[in-house]
Parts: sequence; structure tokens; C-alpha cells
Amino acid sequence: MLFASATGNHNANTSPPPANIPMISTNNKSCMMRRTRSQSRRDSSRSPDSVASANVVGRGGDGGTIMGAKSVFQTASKALPPNTVSSTASGSVSKASRLRTVLFPIQNDEMKKFLLIGSIKFFVILALTLTRDNKDTMVVTECGAEAIAFLKIYGVLPSATLFIALYSKMATIFDKKTLFYATCIPFFAFFFLFDAIIYPNRNVIQPSLESVQRVMRITADSSGAMSIFAKLFANWTSALFYIVAEVYSSVSVGILFWQYANDVVSVSQAKRFYPLFAQMSGLAPIVAGQYVVRYASRANDFEESLHRLTWMVSFSGVMICLFYKWSNEYNDQTSGGLNGGIEDGVKETKVVKKKKAKMSMRDSAKFLASSEYLRLIAALVVGYGLSINFTDIMWKSIVKRQYPDPLDYQRFMGNFSSVVGLSTCIVIFLGVHAIRILGWRMGALATPAVMAILAFPYFSSILVGLDSPGSLRIAVIFGTIQCLLSKTAKYALFDPDNSNGLHSFG
Repeated sequence: MLFASATGNHNANTSPPPANIPMISTNNKSCMMRRTRSQSRRDSSRSPDSVASANVVGRGGDGGTIMGAKSVFQTASKALPPNTVSSTASGSVSKASRLRTVLFPIQNDEMKKFLLIGSIKFFVILALTLTRDNKDTMVVTECGAEAIAFLKIYGVLPSATLFIALYSKMATIFDKKTLFYATCIPFFAFFFLFDAIIYPNRNVIQPSLESVQRVMRITADSSGAMSIFAKLFANWTSALFYIVAEVYSSVSVGILFWQYANDVVSVSQAKRFYPLFAQMSGLAPIVAGQYVVRYASRANDFEESLHRLTWMVSFSGVMICLFYKWSNEYNDQTSGGLNGGIEDGVKETKVVKKKKAKMSMRDSAKFLASSEYLRLIAALVVGYGLSINFTDIMWKSIVKRQYPDPLDYQRFMGNFSSVVGLSTCIVIFLGVHAIRILGWRMGALATPAVMAILAFPYFSSILVGLDSPGSLRIAVIFGTIQCLLSKTAKYALFDPDNSNGLHSFG
């Protein structure tokens, strides 16, 4: 009983004292009590720490055991500083926690939300990469890279304007969830119908190039804008696919994903989520590019390759809708659904929010024009678009000269997409904290700086001449490096930086 009460670590009824410590007899109890009182009087003149140590050890047993335990206690105290084990363990946990915060700053209770939203981004980029490489292959090999500029001005720009007007109208009619499906599904329905009906019958529904040239009163040797328009009219199905795929590339990222992400991700979460969304989307071009290289481009002809691409694009569309559904269900259960983002570590209860008045397209344009902040961001985006088109179109033109066959060109673009995705992941992994440490300006200036520095060797290789196979190969290499690093900086720094800026503005 005395051993149990003295140590305080065992239950007296269930834990007997150790065998090597002798029990205190009843006859010696009074002697022990007198010794204890005498020892207490002597301890009164010593320091409180030494008194406490003597009392604790002295209750363990007889004199020999007391001195032995005291010696061991003093030796261990000198060998091991206080709290050595606990401080070492806490230090290891602290280092692991800091490392995880740096590499993957997602909290455990946010993991499911992050993965659901990030999966939407992954499949959006997967479909975007497949359709982008396919549209470039068809237009460049059939009409020439010069036709891309005409399609963007006379096809993509009017179509995007009409789409924005239609989207603004639908936004006043449908709720956000219905609007998402109404925007997403028609694109994938078109891609499926193009593969199943339009492209197999292209020779029936398309006019011949000779007939178009006769109508336009130009010859086969003609060059310039009229010759390019003739090729586009003669291959209008490929031109149509290019326009729809180009509109999808803007809508899928800017409207389908980022608008939804801004609705459900809080400002504090956005600082940690958005760079990692870019990391997840960087994996999609790797998968899409290798799918093209190792499977789609190995088909017997381009039509069979288109079938294989459409299968993966359709699968991506289904997964986008499913992950959007699952993400909404999770948000409804945890944070009140759309516009119900929670701050870090704070659980919010569902509240009824007053709906914001929906602006018309004209009112939206006036609002954007009235904000200097948004005008500057728009200038950045437009400036990047113009610069990348100047270099991108010329690069695709010389790539076509080296790879005139559609399957070879498709295989080259698939490898290029994979390298872009891999380099984007590396840049994000190593430089994701550059924006956080150096600020918004670092992310905004990185892309134009890279493009300007690499433009000099690229254009110099073109000015030297492309007549020989060696000079053509060198120009393709410099152009590929320039486009690769420019797009890597854009996807890794420019896009997340602008999206985070718009999120903070909103």
C-alpha cells in the first residue's frame, strides 16, 4: 500500500510492489516515521529542489534502496536534460508539419474538397489538351498555320462574343448548377457528333478546293488572304472544329472551372488551393500527350485517330459532370453549397443569403471598364494573347514543314504537350511560393520576361533561313524551347496569379 501510494503509478489492489524492494514491517514503521521527521527538519535548510528530490526518492524503500535510487536518479538527470524525449519528438513533428505546409498546405478537413474541385480541373485540362492538339493538327496540315490567325479573328472572336451574350442570358434564367451543365454538355455533344457524323461525311458536305477557287476567281498558285479563305471554305468542317474547340478552351477554364472555384473556395483557402490546382492540371497534359503519342497517333489513318481521341474527350466530359455533382453535394453538406466557402478551421452554419442582382452584358461591360484594376488585368491577358500568337503561329508553320503528315504532326504535338505539362509541374513545385514570397508582381512579370528573352534566338534562327534541313531543324528546336518555356510560365505563374487577383478583387 505504501509503495502504491508513494509512486502514484499503480493501483494498490491490482499491482503488487516489485520483488526487489522489501516491504516495510510494522515494527519499523515508527522508526521510519521518526527518521522522516528528522530528515524533514534537516531539509528545511536546503533548497526546495533538493528537498523534493530526497522526499520523492526516500519514500521508495529502505536506506540501501534509497541511496541506490538516488544515485541512479542523479546520474540520469546529468546524462539526460529535462524533457529531452518530449522536445525531440515535438521537434520532429514540427519539422514534418512545416515541410507538409510548404509542399502540400492542405489541411486534413479540406482534403476531400480540394480533391473534388481539383479533379474537375484535371479533366477540364485533359479534354482541352486533346481537342487543342487535334484542332491544330487538322487546320495546320489542311489549311496551313497562317489560317489560324484568320480563324481567330473572323471565327473565334465573333463566336466567343455570341457565346458570352448567350451565357449572360442563360445566367438570368438558370441557377448556377443548371447553368454549369447547360454550358458544359453542348461542347462534348458537338465533339461526339463531329467524330460520328460530320468528319466521316466531310467529302460529301464540303466543296472541293478547285470549285471554291473558281467561285473566288483565284488560281491554284495564288497566295495571300484570298487563298487562305479558299482553303478554309474548302475545309470548313475542320475550321468549325477549331472554332468550337477554341471557344471551349476559354469557357472551360475561365467560366466552368474558375467561376465555380471562386464560388466555393474562400479567400484564405485560395492562397493555398490555387497553386496546387495548377499542379494537378499540369498532370493532365502529360496524360493527354502520352495518350496521343502512344495510342491515338498509332492508328492506321487520321480518321481512326480521331475516334480514339473522341473516346477520351467524351470520358473527360462525363467525369467533369460527375465530379461537379459530387463536389456540390459535399459543399452542401459542409458549408452551405455555392458561395459557402469556409475560412481555415472555421465551420460555418448554413445561412440564407440574399441573391445578388444579375447584371446584363452591357452592365457587366460598364462595370469592367470602370475598374482600373480589372482594366490592367485585361491588358495583361490581351498582351499575352497577342505575343503568344505571333510566335505560336510561326512556330507551327515551321513544324508543319518538318512534319507534313497529320499523324506525325499529331505525335510531335502530343510529345510537346507532355513536356509542357511536366515542366509546368516542376516550375510549380519549385516556384509555387515565389508569388507568396515576392508578391503578385513577380508572377505577372515572369511570363513576358521569359517570352522577351527567348524571342531573340528564335527569330534569329528564322531570319538565317529555312532552306536546308539543318537550319529548319534548328529553327524548330529554338521555337519549341521558346513556346515551351513561355507556356510553362503562363500556366504555372500567370494564370494562377491572375485568377487569385480576380478572386481577391471579388
